[in-house]
Amino acid sequence: MMTDPIADMLTRIRNAVCIERPIVEMPHSKVKRGVAEVLKREGYIWDWREENATDIPGTQLCIDLKYGPNGERVIRHIKRVSKPGRRVYSRATDLRPILNGLGISIISTSRGVVSDREARQKNLGGEVLCELW
Repeated sequence: MMTDPIADMLTRIRNAVCIERPIVEMPHSKVKRGVAEVLKREGYIWDWREENATDIPGTQLCIDLKYGPNGERVIRHIKRVSKPGRRVYSRATDLRPILNGLGISIISTSRGVVSDREARQKNLGGEVLCELW
């Protein structure tokens, strides 16, 4: 049994980026799909898709990672903020830009998973899932 599936997703992405894999696969959930959609909208990955694996029960989430023209990493740092032992919530007014706007926070709100920019724009607060740049 996995205690923190979001941390598992972020670790899989971090490990895949370190060894420059083009695709990373993980078990599917609605929150992971939301995180993948935010990463795509913000330009950190090319695309994501859901696949039914023949050897593994359930649906798999496949993420196509993005690299620069010379192989440089687009995702340099990815960190879980709100953990099962210490949840971190933030209001829209308390959300500050990451690295002066070069990075993003991913927020789980009542209207779905959004980036910190979208949350400030829509005046939404929620649980801060992770930071990345």
